[in-house]
Amino acid sequence: MAKGEVSQELIEKLKSIVGEKYCITDKEKLEPYGHDEVTDPHYMKPAQCVVLPANTQEVAACVKACYEADTIMVPRAAGTGLAAGAVAIFGGVIISIERMNKILEIDKENMIVTTEPGVTTAVLQNTVKDAGLFYGGDPCSGDSCFIGGNVATNAGGNRAVKYGVTRDQVLGMEVVTPAGDIVELGGKVRKNATGYSLMHLFIGSEGTLGIITKIYLKLVALPKFSMDLLAVFDNLDDAIALTPKVMNAGITPVCVEFMDNASIKQVEVFLNEKLQHSDIGNYIIVQIAGDNEDLLDEQCEKIDELAREGNALDVLVANPTVIWKSRKAYLEADRARSLVFSMEDIVVPMTEIPGAVSQISRLGEKYNVAMHCAGHCGDGNVHIDILKDDRTQEEWEDMLPKIQQEIYKLVYSLKGRVSGEHGIGFKRAALMAKYTNPVEIEMMKAVKKGLDPKNIMNPGKVVDVTK
Repeated sequence: MAKGEVSQELIEKLKSIVGEKYCITDKEKLEPYGHDEVTDPHYMKPAQCVVLPANTQEVAACVKACYEADTIMVPRAAGTGLAAGAVAIFGGVIISIERMNKILEIDKENMIVTTEPGVTTAVLQNTVKDAGLFYGGDPCSGDSCFIGGNVATNAGGNRAVKYGVTRDQVLGMEVVTPAGDIVELGGKVRKNATGYSLMHLFIGSEGTLGIITKIYLKLVALPKFSMDLLAVFDNLDDAIALTPKVMNAGITPVCVEFMDNASIKQVEVFLNEKLQHSDIGNYIIVQIAGDNEDLLDEQCEKIDELAREGNALDVLVANPTVIWKSRKAYLEADRARSLVFSMEDIVVPMTEIPGAVSQISRLGEKYNVAMHCAGHCGDGNVHIDILKDDRTQEEWEDMLPKIQQEIYKLVYSLKGRVSGEHGIGFKRAALMAKYTNPVEIEMMKAVKKGLDPKNIMNPGKVVDVTK
């Protein structure tokens, strides 16, 4: 593997490329780059050097300099990840795309937006909305995460039921390879059967195969109407069972989200706001959208009927600002309670969610630990926050692997996977290696070795080719 120590000679070379201001070596300024949103100290590592190139040519020049110096590179977007994927665990130079923050073109005729990777998701959404168009990607961290990070991790989010995950939005990209070459994959075309789909290798590769410097994203017409419904259940199994009933009724919701009662109560404390039915309720949040208001009203009535038939305590049209603020505060609410916690990101077939959540919830009682569940039940993705609270670090390190083993043994018995949208990074690499078919792991290693033979681009993340 390439070396992790950054030489002074390389630092001077990088300064000559990006300018002294944008080659950071000051310890205090480096601090934010030593971690992502994972708060466990095991997944933090002080950065040695961070460069902030302004364009693709500067990215390529920085990559070539590191490649020639045989020094590890770690691509980084906004640092909002939850898998320690953009942390320099093994040292080297962090290459941040935060200055590459321009939307290059909104092509209304082809319904495509071309953007640099450092644009936040919310800015892109609002910009294309002002142009009368709609971008379907919607991760919960949209106010702070970058589009480049979304693509590199194949971010999911709330709207995946109707619009798909980030992979389903990408038509093309420009990439800088580990050797510093620039290549464009895909583009503005909607269909492409020209050889292997190399573009899709980079989506979700978490910076292990190259650095994405430009992205072509598809847009759709902006829906004229939308409606948010909140169905409240005292039984979590009844709550989650609503999802397949809605889908089988011929309704394609934009999203179907759930929060268990423990999560609702924690968010209530965090926001210092009283939430509806927080005493015993479990939430199902359904958003529907379209151009026919009468049809939406009919769908709303049908969802109400299905929910009440399924023992809902209440069904109401929700204030979208309030309900989505509550749902998106889930992570921050748990972090405010316990700075160290583990967010598991399982995905199972949609119909298996009730059984999976029920069995996982019982682990909280077995280990006497707070475990909060929320997620995207419309696509089978469940987030489980396991809170350290006041346990010692030794107690935490002894308990967490035992809980994870039980969770993932169950998940894989249900034909699920270790991560639905947060990715593997460094945090889940060992878990993925343990539970994934060895043949699949070897195929991934072959891709990594083929595109990055020096193992110089974000090594140790996703798959470990040294083993």
